[in-house]
Amino acid sequence: MAKINKKAKPKSLLFRLKLFNKKKLFILGIISSIFIALFWIFWQLPLSTDLENNEPVSTKLFDRNGKLIYEIYEEKRRSPIPLKDIPKFVKEATIAIEDKDFYSHHGVSVTGMIRALRNTLFQGNLQGGSTLTQQLVKNSLLTPERTVRRKIRELILTFAVEARYSKDQILESYLNEIPYGSTAYGIEAASELYFGKSAKDLDLAQSSLLAGLLQSPTQYSPFGTHPELAKERQTQVLDRMVEEKYITKDEAQKAKDEELHFAEAKAPQAPHFALWVKELLAQKYGDAVVEKGGLRVTTTLDLDLQKFAEDTVATEVARLKNQKVGNGAALITIPKTGEILAMVGSKDYFAKDTDGKVNIIFAKRQPGSSIKPLNYALALKDHKITLASPLADVPTCFNEIGQESYCPVNYDEKFHGIVQTRFALGNSYNIPAVRVLALNGVENFINFAKSTGITTFTDPKNYGLSLTLGGGEVMPYDMATAFSVFANQGIKEPLFPILKVEDWKGNVLEENKPKQLEGDRILNPDITFLISHTLLDNNARVAAFGDSSYLIVPGHPEVSVKTGTTNDRRDNWTIGYTSQILAVTWVGNNDYTPMSGAVSGVSGASPIWNRIIKQALDKAEKGYYDPNDKGHSWPKQPEDVIGLNVCATTGNVPQDKDHPDCPTRFEYFQKDNIPSQGSTLKQDIQIDKTLQTLTSSKTPPDQIITENHPVIYDPLKTLVCLNCNLPTEPVIINYPIR
Repeated sequence: MAKINKKAKPKSLLFRLKLFNKKKLFILGIISSIFIALFWIFWQLPLSTDLENNEPVSTKLFDRNGKLIYEIYEEKRRSPIPLKDIPKFVKEATIAIEDKDFYSHHGVSVTGMIRALRNTLFQGNLQGGSTLTQQLVKNSLLTPERTVRRKIRELILTFAVEARYSKDQILESYLNEIPYGSTAYGIEAASELYFGKSAKDLDLAQSSLLAGLLQSPTQYSPFGTHPELAKERQTQVLDRMVEEKYITKDEAQKAKDEELHFAEAKAPQAPHFALWVKELLAQKYGDAVVEKGGLRVTTTLDLDLQKFAEDTVATEVARLKNQKVGNGAALITIPKTGEILAMVGSKDYFAKDTDGKVNIIFAKRQPGSSIKPLNYALALKDHKITLASPLADVPTCFNEIGQESYCPVNYDEKFHGIVQTRFALGNSYNIPAVRVLALNGVENFINFAKSTGITTFTDPKNYGLSLTLGGGEVMPYDMATAFSVFANQGIKEPLFPILKVEDWKGNVLEENKPKQLEGDRILNPDITFLISHTLLDNNARVAAFGDSSYLIVPGHPEVSVKTGTTNDRRDNWTIGYTSQILAVTWVGNNDYTPMSGAVSGVSGASPIWNRIIKQALDKAEKGYYDPNDKGHSWPKQPEDVIGLNVCATTGNVPQDKDHPDCPTRFEYFQKDNIPSQGSTLKQDIQIDKTLQTLTSSKTPPDQIITENHPVIYDPLKTLVCLNCNLPTEPVIINYPIR
């Protein structure tokens, strides 16, 4: 038996009061917390009856000078239509793809909530279920912000709407309120916009396409930057309708095969640019805000320059019709900030075919020789060559284990013997460029190209030495970023199109003030100076392009420029720049059919480029884009770059001024990468006495003689006789270089 503590005293009244007060305070704290939470959730909560009172406000895009480019919502395009007049295909397609359990749940889908919870916990994306009722509430009554409070409010209003309205009323409101893209709110406006007809006349194919827009109207729009996605999404909708037994497989296939004829879209000014900006805004703010949230967007675009570029592309492509050129594109930027001044995605957005809707600026195309400056820059950076290095432009085959022998040829189908780096790059000779890539290594080059902004190169195993001649696909957008490294003395500035986003009340949502040269340093200024100086040197390219070509910009001798034409003539590029302006132009055909042989580095894209960059430079040099940067903008010679006289044959520094075997020329070098001293090397070599070439494996023994000749070894140790005929049999080089 437990002992009784006789000494224990009863609790004092003061102690009991304190205990009681603590309990009271705890309960009051809980009540207060609940009250605060409810106040936080319900404060200014819209009423379910507000569904009828939601009015959109247009979003407007302006150029850098305040000129209107595009009004995304120009007028009220909501035309209510009774549910009974909406075709069953529209209702069934919408329910099948958006909310298959619509008529059985009470506003919230359990499976949708589980999926949303999983995404929130494991992917960090705060999401809710996506029933039609919730979408209606979110788009009509709430903001698209992704917060816990908004999600709770969405659930409360969803249950309120479900309690107040019937399923048919909710579906009718949804189909009359939901955004379908552009100015179209509701199925009637969408039907008029995309097909030029009333919703009651829509067939299965048209209904399924419109239902597919709902998930992301900007992304799936047939009038957007990726019109092919609309068809892919329509196929998904039809397949879901089959799964839900609304239609048969045969009906679905017939709808998939039906050719859809769209109404003529009213496109904005600078259409490819405007629709791309709209897509970026939709990704950040949501389609509902972009379509009716009243955003005021100031872009980097110069609308006057944009119109000039559009006219130039259209005019020059029309002149090239007989050369089987069907399209052209252009991109103009301020390299030191990354601002996009003009973007012409195709020659004519309004063309009746779908080609005009394609934005080539983001298309993967082969760059031809325009990629070569990156290759040479890497070799200069790693001290594998100088601008005076002698490169062997002779018949050459590269053997790589497991691959066919690769034997590149020059664009002019000739060989030029020993060519120093400046002239090999300036004249865009192919064989020396491939030799330089062999020195660099494909994998090293790909990693370097990625660092400059090329995003499309994949596993190095997918490429060979033809990569320096355009054997890998790139986007014009990326090439503009990569060439900005040369224009910016080694600093990469990512491109951007938006300066400021405000709401219609003037509240600033984001602001991107142009900052000069604050990106990543990719190269030192000595390398970019050597590349830029070579690309502006008309003497360095005269052998291939002549004394006068479209690569010379009237009044602007400081422009560095590189062309590129693929061997199959499917793509033709010109890319040029100063520190003030960078311009990329392209011509070709969307379906990759080849152009005629008349299109080359001195025609095709270069006339477009010449006119556009001159127009932009004329404005830049008057301080139009930067009042503190006027006049010509020559590449600045860094302190660690020096000029020396070198032998025009060997590239070495001459031992004396008047050596007869060493005519000199002037060249720039990095201080820590200067050629050695010496004149032409003479040695005994075996000669084919009939052909007067170096002997090959096919030279008959009785034709071999030994003679003393001046020779040069290039960086790949290829021997070239300076006063012999060029070899007819290719030099064999094993790659990778050991």
